[in-house]
Amino acid sequence: MRSGRFKKGMAENMRSLNASISFDKRLYREDIEASKVWARGLSRLGFISAAELDEICSGLDKVAAEIESGSFSFSEELEDIHMNVEARLSELIAEAGAKLHTGRSRNDQVATDFRLYLKRAAGEAAEAVGRLMKAVAAAAETCQDVVIPAYTHLQRAQPVSFAHHLLAYVEMLDRDRRRFLWAAEQADSCPLGSGACVGNQFSVDRDKLREELGFGSLTMNSLDAVSDRDFACDFLYAASMLMVHLSRFSEDIILWMTSEFGFARLDDAVTSGSSMLPQKKNPDACELARGKTGRVVGHLIGLLTCLKGLPLSYNKDLQEDKEGVFDTHDTVLGILGVFTTMVETMEIDRARTSGSLEGGYLEALGVADYLTRKGVPFREAHDLSGRCVRRAEELEVSLPSLALEEYQSIHPGFEADLFEAISIEGSLADKDVVGGPAPSQVASQVERWKGNLG
Repeated sequence: MRSGRFKKGMAENMRSLNASISFDKRLYREDIEASKVWARGLSRLGFISAAELDEICSGLDKVAAEIESGSFSFSEELEDIHMNVEARLSELIAEAGAKLHTGRSRNDQVATDFRLYLKRAAGEAAEAVGRLMKAVAAAAETCQDVVIPAYTHLQRAQPVSFAHHLLAYVEMLDRDRRRFLWAAEQADSCPLGSGACVGNQFSVDRDKLREELGFGSLTMNSLDAVSDRDFACDFLYAASMLMVHLSRFSEDIILWMTSEFGFARLDDAVTSGSSMLPQKKNPDACELARGKTGRVVGHLIGLLTCLKGLPLSYNKDLQEDKEGVFDTHDTVLGILGVFTTMVETMEIDRARTSGSLEGGYLEALGVADYLTRKGVPFREAHDLSGRCVRRAEELEVSLPSLALEEYQSIHPGFEADLFEAISIEGSLADKDVVGGPAPSQVASQVERWKGNLG
């Protein structure tokens, strides 16, 4: 690239700064696939013969084999995966290799490679999210009989089935899965043939290139095609939301595993010990998921910041688009795999969950609703229920243990059927609406997810 225009070589520190081969070598499969398709396009235009096309495709296969075997020697001086592949191809097949870049720029080449990579990466992430969803839904199915407190402000609020709590995360994960699928769609446009910035000068059949590369559509503006990285931001946003959800899930599991809660036990395979304290069994998988959330969100912010001031079209700033995406891809797949194992092997302590329902006056809203059904305006019923809670506190008893006479001294509308209405079973059965925790609704949601997830 420098032999014609430049009088001297690049400074060593500038070469190190400029080179991207240390990380973009990861795109070798996509680069070789797109180069084969480009070679076929040049052959159709008559720029290379059928024999040269065979040489190029065979040579590219040899380059791929060398990379996969570990025998390929990557050169920082050649800057990136594109020039490394092309240089080695030319060594293998001489003159035919020098024709491959006819009418093509590294700008449309890297945009094509990166889109191919992200289509695959987003699809893999969506599949991994689906596997976790299946594990969480299966865990919910096995504990439909378990009831725990639901919390607001991390204070006990109302009884809820453990299955309903777990299914909340299935809903979150489903949105994450759909975001990854959408990100894959956003990457599914072929920019090849856009040249450096203003298109191809040899009337290459771009739609044929699209078809052979498996893209669903063509980019429609060459300036945008070589400089667009929205699809990478879409992937990073999907990953960031997933990690935020996994971080929230992690916090719940960390609490559940404490001695104070004791709701859940994690398998030895996904926990760690202490270098000092023999009794410790630490939820490191959850803590790592929570910690790596900042890392993934940081990659999104980094790319958005990189893009915010770029003029059209291509700028070398865009070299900063890949490392964060690659790291995010690895991080997401790693965390999802461990999380799936963790959920599949998690055990629920039914004795502890049952005991957790004592105290906290979880029945207070049920008391107010009981009066509301008898015609008492809700705000008045709310006040009366609060007075019942205060009286129970004074007597140091729970609401189900507070005597009927005490209730009736606060309001004459209370009758003996109050206690059935404010029981755990009554409280859950009372929420028989779509999206509610009534046993019939939870069972219906479990079956729905079993059907959707296979």
